[in-house]
Amino acid sequence: MPLIIDYRPMKLPPEAITPRRVAVPAARVVEPLVAAESMVAPRPTTNPSRKQEGVYRRWAGFTGVAVLGFALWLAGPGWIAPGVPKAAARDGLQPFERPGDSFPGSAFYYLANDDTGMLAPDAARSAWDAQLAQIHGDDAASMTGIGPAARPILARGTNLDQSRALQCLTTAIYYEAASEPDAGQRAVAQVVLNRVAHPAWPNTVCGVVYQGSERPGCQFSFACDGSLARKPMTVFWERARRVAADALAGYVYAPVGLATHYHTSAVHPYWAPSLSFIGTIGAHRFYRWQGAAGRPAAFNAVYGGGEPVAAPHPRSWMPAAADVADPIQLEKAFEAGRIEALKAAQAAPAAAGGRKTASFGQVPLQGYGEAQQPRPQFAPAIEARGGDALYRAGQLPGGSAVNPAYENAGKWIAQPGG
Repeated sequence: MPLIIDYRPMKLPPEAITPRRVAVPAARVVEPLVAAESMVAPRPTTNPSRKQEGVYRRWAGFTGVAVLGFALWLAGPGWIAPGVPKAAARDGLQPFERPGDSFPGSAFYYLANDDTGMLAPDAARSAWDAQLAQIHGDDAASMTGIGPAARPILARGTNLDQSRALQCLTTAIYYEAASEPDAGQRAVAQVVLNRVAHPAWPNTVCGVVYQGSERPGCQFSFACDGSLARKPMTVFWERARRVAADALAGYVYAPVGLATHYHTSAVHPYWAPSLSFIGTIGAHRFYRWQGAAGRPAAFNAVYGGGEPVAAPHPRSWMPAAADVADPIQLEKAFEAGRIEALKAAQAAPAAAGGRKTASFGQVPLQGYGEAQQPRPQFAPAIEARGGDALYRAGQLPGGSAVNPAYENAGKWIAQPGG
C-alpha cells in the first residue's frame, strides 16, 4: 500500500513572528529574520467566476446541438436531397432509383442510352448520303455549329490490316484520352478516322496516327515525345480498345462532326482562331476547316486497308510535305490543288466525250453526267484497216453470242437427287 502523507503548513505564534534585534558591533548590520509564514507556499485557490464561465459554455453547446437536431427532425429527410420523396431519401435513393432495385454502382444502369451521340453504321451511311445529295459545291450555305456527322469507316483489307488498324487507333485513344469519359475517347477516335477519309492526310489509320513521328512536333504528340515508353494499364487499354473497335465497325460519333483538329484546354495554338470551333468534349477542344476542305464533299477518300507497321517511323524516314505542314498551310495546299483540278476539268472540251460539267467551283456528284470514253487513237496502218472497228465485239467469232462449247458452263450436269 503506498504511503500517503497529508502535508499541512505549520502555524507559528505571533510572538515568534515579531523580528528580534541582536546586539552586534556597529560595523556589522544584521538583517531582520524573515517570517516563517512568508516562506510557506500559499495553497492555490480556484477562481469562481472562471469555473462558472466554463460550465455555461458547455451548457450552451449542448443546447445548440439539441436545437439543431430538433429542427432537422422537424424538417424531415427532404433537407438531404430537395425534391426527393421522404421515403426515398430515408433509403438513400436517387430520384430515378426504385426501392429494392438499387445497389452500389447501380446508377450506371440508369444512364440514357440514346444520349451517347453514337450513330449506327446504317444510320450514319443514310445521313451521309442525304447530306451529299444537298451539296451544290461552293454555292452551298456555309455550315454552322457542329455540322453534319462524318462518313462511317469500316475496317477492310486482310486480317493483318484490320489488326494493325485496331492497334493504332487503340494506341491513339489511350495515350490521348485514357482518363477521359467515353465521349472524349470517341471524339479522338472520330478525328483520326475523319483524317483517314480526307485526301490531305494518309489513307490508313496507322499512317494518320504516326504521321511525322520521325521528328519532334508530330501530328499526335504521344508518337514522338516519349509517351510510348510508358507501359499501358490493362484496364484502360481494354476500354480504349472497345472504343476503337466500335469506330472501325462503322459507328460514328456525331457530336464531333467533321472535326480534323483538336488541342487540350490547357493550351491555345496560334491556328485555333483560323478554324471553326465545334465544341469542347472531355479535355479537348475540337475544330474543322472553314473552307471547302471542311465540307462533306472533301471527305471522299476510300479506305481499303493496306496498313503500314503499327509503330513510329524511324529517324531515317523522309517526311512528305504534308507531314510537316501546319493546319493553315495544309488547308491552303488542299484548296490550291482543288482549284487546279477544277480548272483542268473546265479546260477539257465538252464535245470530246459529251460529258456534262459543272460550273467552276462546283464538284459534280458521283454519277452526275456519266462521261463517255473518248475514241482511242491508233496507228495509221490500223486506222486504214478500220481502226476501232477491228476490236469491237462484233468482229469476234460467233458475234456477241456465247460459244456453244461453253453454253452449259456453270450448270449442273445432272440435278442433285434427280
